[in-house]
This record gives sequence, structure tokens and C-alpha cells, in this order.
Amino acid sequence: MGKREKILIVDDEKIVRESLYHWFEEDNYEVETAEDGETALQKYDKGKYDILLVDMKMPGMSGLDLLSKVKEIDKDALVILITAFASVPTAITALKNGAFDYITKPVDPDELAHTVKKALEQRALKIENIQLKENIDEIIKPDNLIGESYQMRKVYELVYSVAITDTTVIIRGESGTGKELVAKAVHINSSRKYFPIITVNCGALSESLLESELFGHEKGSFTGAQFKRKGKFEMADRGTIFLDEIGSISPKMQVELLRVIEKKQFNRVGGNELIKSDFRVITATNEPLEELVKAGKFREDLYYRLNVFTIVIPPLRERRDDIPLLVNFFIKKFSTAMNKKVKTVSKEALDFLMNYNWPGNVRELENAIERAMVVGKTNSIVVEDLPFHLSSNNLALNGEIKSLASMERKFILNTLNENGWNISKAAQILEIDRVTLYNKINKYNLSKNDY
Repeated sequence: MGKREKILIVDDEKIVRESLYHWFEEDNYEVETAEDGETALQKYDKGKYDILLVDMKMPGMSGLDLLSKVKEIDKDALVILITAFASVPTAITALKNGAFDYITKPVDPDELAHTVKKALEQRALKIENIQLKENIDEIIKPDNLIGESYQMRKVYELVYSVAITDTTVIIRGESGTGKELVAKAVHINSSRKYFPIITVNCGALSESLLESELFGHEKGSFTGAQFKRKGKFEMADRGTIFLDEIGSISPKMQVELLRVIEKKQFNRVGGNELIKSDFRVITATNEPLEELVKAGKFREDLYYRLNVFTIVIPPLRERRDDIPLLVNFFIKKFSTAMNKKVKTVSKEALDFLMNYNWPGNVRELENAIERAMVVGKTNSIVVEDLPFHLSSNNLALNGEIKSLASMERKFILNTLNENGWNISKAAQILEIDRVTLYNKINKYNLSKNDY
């Protein structure tokens, strides 16, 4: 049985006090009464009450005076004033002084009971929100998970909610939004935090390599297997395994993955020993898994097994308020790494950064700041230090409507040019494998002479 809320009724009329006392006693409240403001104040100073019902007009200390003195003791005190002389000025004065509401005499029991219930519910919700905010503020985040915008605070709220459970999590978001960082935040706020989080980029490995990577292999199980090797699932025992780009795995691996998630046991490649491992699964994708399921490219049973709790990370263009925080973080990071004295960013350069559309999200912003730090000559980043495509080909607000394909073509070309057409590095930045990048180069007919 829950704790009963405690009400203090303050009225100089005995019949009113007794009537209200019996009404609220029957509603299962703990009720006390006081015949004047001085008595009520003495009682309030000694005891804890959830709500006060106070007559506005009493001999000696008035209801408004009592309200003011109670608020001095506890600014969050709930007070409902009862008045026989309802008027607009009276109502305004009562509410301005901190009353939750006011009720007119003769008192309607149902109306008063409803007002009391509403006041207590609102206070409970306020306390819950304060506690939730404190919990969110206490979340341990990886150092480079940056953001205080409303959208990111919603992400932190979800992280807090799911971290304390052992539920399977899927993290969704565009490339470069920080899905791995959110996975780490879930892990380090969980009961598994003292054990490792093991990351596997499923999209970067072929089917045979991914199988060996996940499950390990026995010596001699295939050409080149000179030693026995533990797999990632075995290494994640008592910890967390994070499977990135989960939508890219083959049908065969989907079957294997479903089995190991359900059974928590597996065999190494080429082995017969049944290995057990206690792990939590977190996955991430930038693909629409629902569409892949409809197309028959992703198993429906695996989809439902993975899609238990979803965290969606907003793209950077939808949380522009975080850009200055991120810029300052990356400036500090690279000024230390490069031993440079760059400390700030000019207003004009920040305006460019705030207005750019960021198709590559936080990773693209990080690369832009790193590049600016390399070429910059002063202790402040200026527009001229920014990558060419940011400062002169702003895609966000130039009024030109672009197709998704044309934007992708330009982004890939810019990435290639910035990295001297180093295919491996460009593919890593774009979060795709080298084969996919070569296919994109052929698709868009890109060459080193394009700008």
C-alpha cells in the first residue's frame, strides 16, 4: 500500500474544517486541520504536508499572508486558496504569490478533490522530471560524445533507460552521427561496464572473414589458420558485443547470428567444442532494415530479435545548436595533437559551419576542423582554412535544389580530392568498403580531374 498524501486544512469556520476533513479522510488522505494562520504555520514548520487548503479571509493572518510565509519555508509548497469573494484581482494576486489554484465557496467537493489530485499529479511529474534530468546529467559518456541540444538529451535519456537493463539495442542513424559512441555510452552505464565492449564492423568483412572474426577458428581450419584464435563473441563474455553495419551481413551469417544470439553458444570455425558466452548485443545500421526485410534480404526473425529497443541519433543538420560545442571540442583535440596554438574560430567561419548541410555529419565536421588546423596560419580558424566545398559550395542554404544522387556524387568526389584519391582512406571516411567506393566512382564517372 502506497504512502498517503498529507493535507493541512486551514479555515476559521469549524463546520468547513470538519466537512473538508471528512471528505478527504474518505478519499484516503491523511488530514490535519488548523483554525488560523498562526497555528497552521506552527504545524507546517514542524511537519511535512503534501498540500495545504487555506481560507483566504481569516482573523489575524490572512490566507495570502500564510501563503507568503509558507513559500518562504518551501518555495515548492502546494497551496490551494479558498475564497468566498471571487474576483479577477483576487485570483491574480493568489496565483502571483504562488498559489496552485483557488476555489470559491460554497465548496464543491468534486471540484476541490479534482483540483487537489491535479496539483499532486503535477508535483509528482515535476519531481520525476528533475530526477530524470539528474540521472541524464550523471550518465557517463565517452569523451567525444558531445551535445547538449534537445535532440541529444533525448538520446541520453534513452541511453539511461536501456543501459540499466540487459535488453538488445539497435542504434540507427546516418553515417558519421556517432553510433559507436552511443553504443559505448550504453555499455559503460550498464552492469557490464567492468568487462569489454567488442566492436565488429560487419560491412568491412567478407562472409568467410566475418564468420572467423565472430566465432574464432581452430588451428588448420582453413588455409592460413596457423593458430587457434578466439572470436569476438568469446571475447565479449560478460561484456557487450557491438555489431556495426548489421544490415550488410549475408543470409548465411544472418542464420548463424540468430542462433548464437538465441543460444549464447557456438563452435569455432573448424571446431567441435561448444563454447558458451554471456554477452549483450548492440547493433547499428544506417540502412532501412524494414525495407530489407520486405525485399527478402534480411531475415524477419533476426530483425525482431535485434529490434527490441531503438535509439535514433539525429543527423548534425537537425541539431545545429551543438555545432559550436563540437567545433570547440575538435579545436582542443587537434591543437593538442598537432601542438598548434589555434584556440578559436572566427564568426564568419562559424557561420559557414552552422549553415552547411553536413551530409557526413559529425565525422565530416571533425575532418573539416582537422584540415583547417593543418592549413591555418593564425590562432583562429577563418573561412579560408575550411575545405573548399564548405566555404564556396555551401549545400544547405544556397537555394539550389539538388538530387540525392548529385549530393552523393559531390560528397564522394570532395572526399576523394581531399584525401589525394587514397581509396582506402576515403572509403574509411565514407564508412563504405573499397569495392563499394570503386562502384560509386564508376557509377558517377569520377576522375582525378574533376573538381
